[in-house]
Amino acid sequence: VKFNNCAGNKGVQYETNSLDFKVRVDGTMYAAHQVQMPSKQLILMVTAWDPQTLGRWEAIVRFLVAEKLQHNGHKPKGRKTVPGELVQQQSDTLLPWRQHQSANGLRRQKRDWVIPPINVPENSRGPFPQQLVRIRSDKDKEIHIRYSITGVGADQPPMEVFSIDPVSGRMYVTRPMDREERASYHLRAHAVDMNGNKVENPIDLYIYVIDMNDNRPEFINQVYNGSVDEGSKPGTYVMTVTANDADDSTTANGMVRYRIVTQTPQSPSQNMFTINSETGDIVTVAAGLDREKVQQYIVIVQATDMEGNLNYGLSNTATAIITVTDVNDNPPEFTTSTVTLGVLGTPAARRVVVSRAGCVTAAWPGTERGERRDTPRQAHTCARSCSLRFLSTRGPGGKMQRFTAAVDYEMNRAFMLTVMVSNQAPLASGIQMSFQSTAGVTISVTDVNEAPYFPTNHKLIRLEEGVPTGTVLTTFSAVDPDRFMQQAVRYSKLSDPANWLNINATNGQITTAAVLDRESDYIKNNVYEATFLAADNGIPPASGTGTLQIYLIDINDNAPELLPKEAQICEKPNLNVINITAADADIDPNIGPFVFELPSVPSAVRKNWTITRLNGDYAQLSLRIMYLEAGVYDVPIIVTDSGNPPLYNTCVIKVKVCPCDENGDCTTIGAVAAAGLGTGAIIAILICIIILLTMVLLFVVWMKRREKERHTKQLLIDPEDDVRDNILKYDEEGGGEEDQDYDLSQLQQPETMDHVLNKTPGVRRVDERPIGAEPQYPIRPVIPHPGDIGDFINEGLRAADNDPTAPPYDSLLVFDYEGSGSTAGSVSSLNSSSSGDQDYDYLNDWGPRFKKLADMYGGGEED
Repeated sequence: VKFNNCAGNKGVQYETNSLDFKVRVDGTMYAAHQVQMPSKQLILMVTAWDPQTLGRWEAIVRFLVAEKLQHNGHKPKGRKTVPGELVQQQSDTLLPWRQHQSANGLRRQKRDWVIPPINVPENSRGPFPQQLVRIRSDKDKEIHIRYSITGVGADQPPMEVFSIDPVSGRMYVTRPMDREERASYHLRAHAVDMNGNKVENPIDLYIYVIDMNDNRPEFINQVYNGSVDEGSKPGTYVMTVTANDADDSTTANGMVRYRIVTQTPQSPSQNMFTINSETGDIVTVAAGLDREKVQQYIVIVQATDMEGNLNYGLSNTATAIITVTDVNDNPPEFTTSTVTLGVLGTPAARRVVVSRAGCVTAAWPGTERGERRDTPRQAHTCARSCSLRFLSTRGPGGKMQRFTAAVDYEMNRAFMLTVMVSNQAPLASGIQMSFQSTAGVTISVTDVNEAPYFPTNHKLIRLEEGVPTGTVLTTFSAVDPDRFMQQAVRYSKLSDPANWLNINATNGQITTAAVLDRESDYIKNNVYEATFLAADNGIPPASGTGTLQIYLIDINDNAPELLPKEAQICEKPNLNVINITAADADIDPNIGPFVFELPSVPSAVRKNWTITRLNGDYAQLSLRIMYLEAGVYDVPIIVTDSGNPPLYNTCVIKVKVCPCDENGDCTTIGAVAAAGLGTGAIIAILICIIILLTMVLLFVVWMKRREKERHTKQLLIDPEDDVRDNILKYDEEGGGEEDQDYDLSQLQQPETMDHVLNKTPGVRRVDERPIGAEPQYPIRPVIPHPGDIGDFINEGLRAADNDPTAPPYDSLLVFDYEGSGSTAGSVSSLNSSSSGDQDYDYLNDWGPRFKKLADMYGGGEED
């Protein structure tokens, strides 16, 4: 295999995904040992990678396995040498069904091939459908053959993973494979004629999914707890951590290796432990484990696949907490044989007995090495748990006394004791010292108010960031040494830089007041530190402080971002590219390697642009097409981190495309053209603006003309006689006498129907009276009755509605026809009241508009 990275292949290394084959530095592939090939072809993946730039490139290599010739130069029996057979094997077309002629040439014997397995790499990016192989029968030259495939992945769930062209026999995979979901497929290929008759026997097709390193190792537990005795020798077993990888364990993708990242504290050595890289067993590697100096170690263990290669393997971490257990390696001893003490509640007054073993076990209740500072009550408590006996040689009453209860200031002010101290448990092997010690002790008790103190200070807790508000973290309570003063301890905050915590003033319970964010500026080395105050109500009051440290475990809560946000590129490709990088506020393993890709929508993005991944943090954006018009383009890029689960972000880079000179620099004219729209678009916009301004100007002129006409039109009547309150004025005044040329007789009821009856048959006018019987209208009674008026009007209206001869006869009803005669007689029959003159003087009270009527009809005498 050959590879060129434009740097002369310096430092490039090659690897394969097979343990049977290897690649030398010059690209030569060879078998690592004797290999028995199970099939006719073998597909391997060769990886070239640069350790300096961490760039990776992959290629598929296909081996075609030929049968060995016998020593006599002939092929095995039953196999005919076919000309061009080697060339046929090197193509992508497989001939599962072949015809072979017998040795005598008289009889054709059919033999089926055994199809070699087809290897498909998982997580392929397509495009799909992607051709795998072409199968065909050698009978396709004689008849038309239709091919099909059956089995899981074809016509059985999962459906349509594989498809085949029924005519050409080309077999395709339709979507990316996932080896962790299914590692292999068994299909059968069929060949039938156009009538559905079997032409060949079905052929088995085995498809294997090539594993890719797409899964991180996962620890069974996030936190492991173990213990080891103090003073253990190097090589002592402590615990085992285990991580599993979903990738193929037979390849480097699934081969997990372990290593220790950090050890806290780094005392007495920074490498107190080591881990077996393959099994995960943690053992001691250095001497000096001393519980009295370091009681607990926190070890961060990392698991990496690809056989532990940190350059391109995927990693994960877990925490191993190793507790150093106590052994009785120090006998008790007094610093002096005679001790005089004044118990004042101060550190100097607590010197009672010194032991080099701890009080946690039978060795001693306290710390080793150094003085044990306790009040008499505490000393007696330790004495009971560790079989320490306090013997009084002189006390109240002069009797020998054994302290069986706490010393009380109100009961005894002074004590003279002979004290012997011994360990309940025997000393560890190899310790040549006495197991007990005695001393005389004089104790005088003076009561004082002692400050509360936090038993664990600094207190460290671990939790994941992002816990919701109101979550209970811990109870950080203090102890008041003055147990008999009935004092209350109150808690408050001294220092909370981010104001993330609340403390219960009564019991010291700490809860979150806001969401804890590991990426905050208040976090130093993943630790947030707050200080609290515990104060009693004694006289005078006393207080003590305690520090709480919160170690925040990172979660993948920050999507990656791309830089830069703006870039410039030439309108023709191959001149320059845009280097982009990804940044993530999280930490490993929730950051890189990152995946850069272009979205499929809109389609113009992938049509115009292409992105190439350089390594886990960098990629290059360049043009795909030969020419792109100058302008500013928004190019969306999807960047995904390696968190679990991963987060992605669609970032838009503003790319200015401009013409460039021979050096690949944007020209001045090109920069101007790229900053705005094209010439055609600018001309179209200017034309639209001109048309819009012209329309606005014409509208303004028309409105002014209408306003002028309205003001110049004069009233047709005298302002005094203006009664426009009830008059609607119309601007249409008619055409004068020339507009009066019409026949008014058409609006009247004709006396005869001769002119209608004598007309030539044809279309009648809609304003002509139709021929027909005239409806009978009701006759008004001579002497009307008030109750009959309504009935008369309703009957007349009903008759008019049903009268087809009422003009006009299209849609308008004109009440201009009163019939042939009047049955009412003289209007005098209406019997109107005219017995006297009517008084119109009230018109004078109606205002100036009715003054003319009041003068005409008023009751005043004429001059």
